[in-house]
Amino acid sequence: MAVRKETEQKTVVRKAEFMPFSESTEVNAHQNLDLILDLSLRVTVELGRTTMSVREVLSLGPGSVFQLDRLAGEQVDILVNDRPIARGEVVVVDENFGVRITDIIAPNKRLPGKE
Repeated sequence: MAVRKETEQKTVVRKAEFMPFSESTEVNAHQNLDLILDLSLRVTVELGRTTMSVREVLSLGPGSVFQLDRLAGEQVDILVNDRPIARGEVVVVDENFGVRITDIIAPNKRLPGKE
């Protein structure tokens, strides 16, 4: 029968050292931002909402009208990737609908964890 001797390993712990920020870091930040400038984001304009039962949804058809929780002419919400970023008013541009931005939502109210 062989006897094994366990060896003790010492763990070395030291303080992390970081390089100070410099002007070149700011330049790199702009270069990093350039990498994402062409990404596509889903922009949604929300006129209003409502709640319907399954029966009511199934009864919808051409010509059906249902009421939303907003008044005609009231501002609409502008969402980017399902996050509210602004409010605006509906306009007509040539023969298409458009939205004129009237208010930008403060970052502390639109980003999670910043409230």
